[in-house]
Amino acid sequence: MNKEDLALLNEEQRQAVMHEGSPLLILAGAGSGKTRVITTKIAYLISEKNVKPWKILAVTFTKKAANEMKERAIKLDERASATQIKTFHSFGAWFLRKNAGIAKIEPNFTVYDDDDMSTLIQKAMPKLTKARANHFAHLISIAKDYCYQPDDVELDAIDDDPEFRIVYQNYQNRLRETGNVDFGDLIMLPYLILKNNEEIRHEIHKMFTVVMVDEYQDSNVAQFLLLRELCGVNENSGNYVCVVGDDDQSIYKFRGAEVENILNFEKEFPGTTVIRLEKNYRSTAEILQTADDVVSNNENRLGKKLVAERGNGNKPVIAFLKNQDEEAAECVNLIKKTISMGAKYSDWAILYRTNAQSLTFETYFMQNKIPYQVVGSLKFYEREEVKDLLAYISILANPRDEIAFRRIVNKPARGIGGTTQDKIIENARESIMFEAESESVSMAKNYVDSCRELSETFTKKAREGAQKFYGTMDELKAALESGATKSSDNLSSLIRDIIEKSGLKEYYESEDEISGTQKVANMNELMNSAIPFRCSNEGLLEFLDHIQLDNTDADDESGAESKKDKVTLITFHNTKGLEFKRVIMTGMEHGVFPKTDKAGEELEEERRLCYVGITRARNSLYMTSCASRRMYGRTDFMDMSPFLREIDPEHVKIICSKGQEQRKRQLMRNVHGKNGLSNPPFIGTDPIAREYHRGVQIYHDDYGYGEITNGRMTDEGEYKIDVRFQNGKTMSFLPKYSKHSLEIIGD
Repeated sequence: MNKEDLALLNEEQRQAVMHEGSPLLILAGAGSGKTRVITTKIAYLISEKNVKPWKILAVTFTKKAANEMKERAIKLDERASATQIKTFHSFGAWFLRKNAGIAKIEPNFTVYDDDDMSTLIQKAMPKLTKARANHFAHLISIAKDYCYQPDDVELDAIDDDPEFRIVYQNYQNRLRETGNVDFGDLIMLPYLILKNNEEIRHEIHKMFTVVMVDEYQDSNVAQFLLLRELCGVNENSGNYVCVVGDDDQSIYKFRGAEVENILNFEKEFPGTTVIRLEKNYRSTAEILQTADDVVSNNENRLGKKLVAERGNGNKPVIAFLKNQDEEAAECVNLIKKTISMGAKYSDWAILYRTNAQSLTFETYFMQNKIPYQVVGSLKFYEREEVKDLLAYISILANPRDEIAFRRIVNKPARGIGGTTQDKIIENARESIMFEAESESVSMAKNYVDSCRELSETFTKKAREGAQKFYGTMDELKAALESGATKSSDNLSSLIRDIIEKSGLKEYYESEDEISGTQKVANMNELMNSAIPFRCSNEGLLEFLDHIQLDNTDADDESGAESKKDKVTLITFHNTKGLEFKRVIMTGMEHGVFPKTDKAGEELEEERRLCYVGITRARNSLYMTSCASRRMYGRTDFMDMSPFLREIDPEHVKIICSKGQEQRKRQLMRNVHGKNGLSNPPFIGTDPIAREYHRGVQIYHDDYGYGEITNGRMTDEGEYKIDVRFQNGKTMSFLPKYSKHSLEIIGD
């Protein structure tokens, strides 16, 4: 690392890099160069503070982020190649393989995803419907995000249904029989081992004297608990902990992320130093001012104000439009105009709250020959043919993988139906339960051997199918063992054998021919991705970890395809970590963004999501709001998003299509920071106000269908509402005296 590397940093970044001693919280605002800071800090510790690189553990949340962090740290100091830079889940997998015996799992375990969990629950409790199994799988994942076990009293906070505990316990028992883990285990089990095993805890404290966490605002409770054990904060281990994050960008509550982790960091890690990175290198001053107008309305935040290093630009634009067709047409016009002036399609991103909103844009873009990509569609590793191929690989790694076994034993069809599969599984389970009494689970009979043992009792078709299956597995196992003796062999040769010998190639070739799909090509792509891995048991496990733990990054438009010149259609959530020259935030209506049922902490997270969307824009920002929108099979009249009301109208340019001037006037009345939620659904104590609040759909004999857009108390103490009707008129009523003509049809 050179002195010039430090000289490139601003004062706050340099303070963060050179800080030592006390726990450090780096509050890194959007576009403030946090990755540069954390990678420079790694290089600084190695080169200037003589910290052994292998004693540094840096964790983040995606494989992409971890790879970028490692590459940039190595550029600063080659010795950083020995630093442990991992995702939380890959660290958990590494730890569990190292301590598999204590965790009572197989060291060659595979990781079950949500679908696998649901399937295993159904096998453990056959009377459950698929829907109920999915429901309980989701609850179990939440429970593990809090490190709750089946017998914990706190489990009732997740769901107090007595059946939940029973399902959770039965699922755990069945999961342990397979020797495998699920994603929640990758965090919960290491935490429990460290908490309850002093020897291993001290060993880890000696192994990693520096622990760093990126994107800390995305951590869940289990990850916080694991971090605390890793750092030895309760034992005064002397280890150094540094976390980097932005409380204003905590938007993954639905995945278990807990914003309180970053808000309470100073409390949980005594003596913490807080350094704020507020210089923004991405957006113009006007865009950042708009972002601050919105997010400053959140009460639950540590607080910071971004300063634009790029200076001033154009004001963001709020466009009030008639409906979603006009919205899509406006987007087309904006894009075409800039293209004619030399811009690229890839400069543009269309943001929306839900995936369903993309359809209108896709239709208009196709009609106008505008190239586009939809980010967040079906993930590569979620495709049927890829999951089939991975199941064969998984069963080679762990022949007791029940989910993988059930997926492939009769695919392609071999006459081994569900009843026969159950017999094979139960035969193996009897062996597992017997061996478990002597705590020798690894010696138990696996499902391939059980299939071999019972095959003579099957019908002729099933017997022949079983013989073909276990014969294929024997060949593949031999190929794996043979490859391990040849240093020149990589794992792709084994996957090629699986594709050919399993019958999957022939099976999917016929499907490709009929349906015009690319399933064989997708299997070949998986084969290509295995080239960097050795053809050995160790290489096989590395490959499975590589794709199982972090496939949330690998969407349909990854790789070279995404680098083409296309407009990006993307949800607000998927934009995290990205930036675009020109951004259009669409659907800025109450009921779409945010939903009408959002309040309290949920509304604050929606506001943070809005902030994330705004701060993706580098040069130009547009926000569109429609007066009506087709939703749920009907056309609804929409009020503007409360987030738009929170923006000082002097900070933006407001435009509107014909007939939408009134909405512009409404926004102009919000001068000087009038809170966007100063016009919430009026509740209070008045029973009429509770019944006729904003957002309620009504029918009036004279004016037809409409929606209440405002509710307030008059100076005379009467409750008054404004109703916008489908004919375009807005009328005011006193419900106390007009209830007979105001029929409520929806809320």
